[in-house]
Amino acid sequence: MADEKKKKKREKEASITPKITMKEIKRQKTLLIWSAVFFVYGVVFCYLPLGGWLMAFQKYKPKTGILHSKFVGLDKFRTLFSDPQFFRVFRNTLAMGTLNLITTFIMAILFAILLNEIRGNLMKKTVQTISYLPHFLSWIIVTGILHDALSSSGSVNELLISLGFIDTYIPFFSIEKYFWPIVAFANCWKETGWNAIVYLAAITSIDPSLYEAASIDGGGRWAKIKYITLPSIRPTIMILLLINIGNVINAGFEIQYLLGNSLIVEVSETIDIYVLRWGISQMDYSLGTAAGIFKSLISIVLIFTGNSLAKAFGEERLF
Repeated sequence: MADEKKKKKREKEASITPKITMKEIKRQKTLLIWSAVFFVYGVVFCYLPLGGWLMAFQKYKPKTGILHSKFVGLDKFRTLFSDPQFFRVFRNTLAMGTLNLITTFIMAILFAILLNEIRGNLMKKTVQTISYLPHFLSWIIVTGILHDALSSSGSVNELLISLGFIDTYIPFFSIEKYFWPIVAFANCWKETGWNAIVYLAAITSIDPSLYEAASIDGGGRWAKIKYITLPSIRPTIMILLLINIGNVINAGFEIQYLLGNSLIVEVSETIDIYVLRWGISQMDYSLGTAAGIFKSLISIVLIFTGNSLAKAFGEERLF
């Protein structure tokens, strides 16, 4: 009986799976050519450079190259994990990455829902277009705006003093406890409008008859958001959350490097800055590569952990 069920299942799968014929290949040759182009691009620029990871297991010297540098095994990793400074930058990276994930993720969903509630198309498109603009600004411009706004004579200090919240100027870039919130705010301001595009697309695909039925039943805007909008975009939210979890360790480089200074170096340095300082400035390429490998492994662990949790709770998952 079990064998018959398996046989029927295989026959059903075989009937569903399309046969690959020369006629089908010719019909879709354009798609196949473009797929091949992107495949080659991925291999050349994403996988071949991984050969450089060999430097982490060598005492690499540019003069001798990867093939002739002395093999030292895991010595660079031991040096890395015995350095208290590395664990400090790892803490900073993880903390800022988590703050960035929470703020940008939640704000993008809220912004998309609020934008969807705007009734006038002209107003909606205007707000949507304006919200995209910060994404196209480089970090050097964003940090310049932040520096001017939060400096001792900046608009934020002037506003707080005029409203009576503070008596003297606050040196925002000299106090450690303000740095992480500033980084989170900057990422949120820059990326919220851009990140909301996917959620807006998911919202527009919801069947309008569901909202009409809710209106007939007396449901208001909040009820529609709670019982229709959020459950409908839940799969999209879960997939994007899993993807973004892998980027937690990529807390950034530019904003921390540009806004950081010697007074707040204990909280401003990330793994990328650590790699820059030791891997390039001090020409210890092997140690920098080891730090980069550790960062990649943490990202992989986070993605697999998040995917396993999603599977355990019956949510959408990546694989």
